[in-house]
Amino acid sequence: MRGRDRIKSALTHRETDKVPVDFGSTGVTGIHVLAVARLREFYGLEKRPVKVVEPYQMLGEVDGRLGEILGVDTAGMAGRQTMFGFPNRDWKEWRAPWGQEVLVPGLFKTSTDKDSSILIHPQGDRSSPPSGRMPPTGYFFDAIIRQLPIDETRLDPEDNLQEFAPISEEDLAHWRGEAKKLRASDKGVIASFGGTGLGDIALVPGLSLKRPRGIRDVAEWYVSTLTRQEYIHRIFERQTEIALLNLEKIYHVVGDIIEAAFVCGTDFGTQTSLFSSPEAFDALYGPYYKIINGWIHERTTWKIFKHSCGAVEPLIKRFIDCGFDILNPVQISAEGMNPEFLKNTYGDKIVFWGGGVDTQKTLPFGTPDDVEKEVLRHCEIFAPGGGFVFNTVHNIQANVPVANIAAIFTALRKFSGWT
Repeated sequence: MRGRDRIKSALTHRETDKVPVDFGSTGVTGIHVLAVARLREFYGLEKRPVKVVEPYQMLGEVDGRLGEILGVDTAGMAGRQTMFGFPNRDWKEWRAPWGQEVLVPGLFKTSTDKDSSILIHPQGDRSSPPSGRMPPTGYFFDAIIRQLPIDETRLDPEDNLQEFAPISEEDLAHWRGEAKKLRASDKGVIASFGGTGLGDIALVPGLSLKRPRGIRDVAEWYVSTLTRQEYIHRIFERQTEIALLNLEKIYHVVGDIIEAAFVCGTDFGTQTSLFSSPEAFDALYGPYYKIINGWIHERTTWKIFKHSCGAVEPLIKRFIDCGFDILNPVQISAEGMNPEFLKNTYGDKIVFWGGGVDTQKTLPFGTPDDVEKEVLRHCEIFAPGGGFVFNTVHNIQANVPVANIAAIFTALRKFSGWT
């Protein structure tokens, strides 16, 4: 069975010859570039610099041969530009603070802070204030908050729409090229078109913008969802209008060659509770998700991918009612996110894309045997009846022992009887 067929089966809640696997198709199902390099060495692949395909989190490319070894069934369709607003092209070597030689895009332009932090500049323009910082002992970038003073009398929702605009011909050409390249792929194609992440906190600081306006402080944004709801509604209304216009054009050039579209990465949960009450979700987010997801379901065959970390069980029925088909990362260590309960309660209504192994404790701090046992246990829970795509609970981080990562794939092969 081809990877594309496995993913299609999982998305329609049918079992397959092996558990479908995703690593690398999205910015929330990836592997840190250092871990990718260590996996390549572990499996005896050619030693060479790995591409950083997502520089904000420093995610590495899971290329064809490594993907085959890991049993990956997906292919990602990513946008032309990175989170920092420069194109993913013109690759060059760069030495990371932890000593690894990697490949980064040509406009990956950095400087150094007084404490030796690495600063990255939006759109590759060093004359603009940096939008990301990697501490000297860090492995990825943190957003730099560049909040201008807020004048309540002059707040304009258009300021928070700087990065949301009608799609350019250049971007449409990119999607046309990606569709042509992936049309013959035997993998399930997962697309991240952008422009639909209502309130995604990773996007609020405006990493791609040289001088962001509006509400760009993370804490201030969360406060605004309570105290400035009219302002947030106006942002979401306009963002939704733009998104639908762009999706129409994108669909015209991409068609139905993709299996799923990453629509929303807005986090609603902490480790123990929700950021947003169910009632606030219904009032502020739900109406716009229903419009975007309704458009997709009415006009395409795409399934719709929703990412939210945390203890989101109280919202899962609402996600389903809003038209989301997929939940990721299935944070099984969070309050109320018991795997058996999730599968028994929602397993026939939503696809669990993740939840394969805990990335907070078991994967980084357990033994290979601990990892293998947890993967087998979660596959036994989530896989029956389909509706499950294996991934870890969010991205695999830099310093996870490579033997622990390899234990994931040993367990998957054992579970599926696959070699």
